[in-house]
Amino acid sequence: MDFLEILKAILFGIVEGITEWLPISSTGHMILLENFVSFEGLSEGFFSMFEVVIQLGAILAVVVLFWGKIFPFTTKRGRGYTSSGLLSCVDKNIMNMWFKIVVACIPAIIFVVLGLDEVCEKYLYHYVAVALALIVFGVAFIWIENINRGKRVRVKQLSQLGYQTALVIGLFQLIAAIFPGTSRSGATILGALLIGVSRTVAAEFTFFLAIPVMFGASLLKLIKFGFDFTPTELAVLLVGMVTAFLVSVLVIRFLMDYIKKHDFKVFGWYRIALGIIVLGYYFIFSGALA
Repeated sequence: MDFLEILKAILFGIVEGITEWLPISSTGHMILLENFVSFEGLSEGFFSMFEVVIQLGAILAVVVLFWGKIFPFTTKRGRGYTSSGLLSCVDKNIMNMWFKIVVACIPAIIFVVLGLDEVCEKYLYHYVAVALALIVFGVAFIWIENINRGKRVRVKQLSQLGYQTALVIGLFQLIAAIFPGTSRSGATILGALLIGVSRTVAAEFTFFLAIPVMFGASLLKLIKFGFDFTPTELAVLLVGMVTAFLVSVLVIRFLMDYIKKHDFKVFGWYRIALGIIVLGYYFIFSGALA
């Protein structure tokens, strides 16, 4: 087992854990990191699978931190609970939330079934496209926060979020699938803010929506790559996932505390700066990268 490859996996896990939940685009950061740090001696196509499946660690962080808000089965009885007939009760609010998540996933499911995700990855997974998405949505964050200043928030609690609102957020998630560098969390949070959802609710729904979306994407990548890992590949994947989980726990806690007192503009400025760096890197070293 190559210790250096394990250290690289830890580095990628740290970047994944930070950038997956902050609205700053994990894709943009992974593209930059990949050009400075790359795995050696691993199977062809391993990294393409690794950078998606590593997200399972990040998903587990959401499950652990928000278990009480996402697991609908309970032994409690009373108002708001219905008997499931399985020695437990079902929290109707949590079940309704999951139905809304299913609705929000419909655009992404159609997108994948039609094979449009592979088309976008083939033609838009490019430095210039990623950099422009970083900059454009960075500007959008700043603009939306400015126009929302002083406006009354329409949805202050997750239970107030309706099916139509969930579908709109799902459509914004689709923007991230089409344009790498947009940031899935960034697109959904931006869409939610635009239609009057509070920052806290927007962030939480984005986290919960990531569970089926990222799990499905990871499963498809695993099936496509196969399960015939070398010992080093298996170690690299597991270390990356564990690192992503641990870092995600810290980052999610930080973000939920941060947005109680601050807006998202700082992430907008960061995206613009990163987009300019990506563009500069591409145009300076395009000859070497071709």
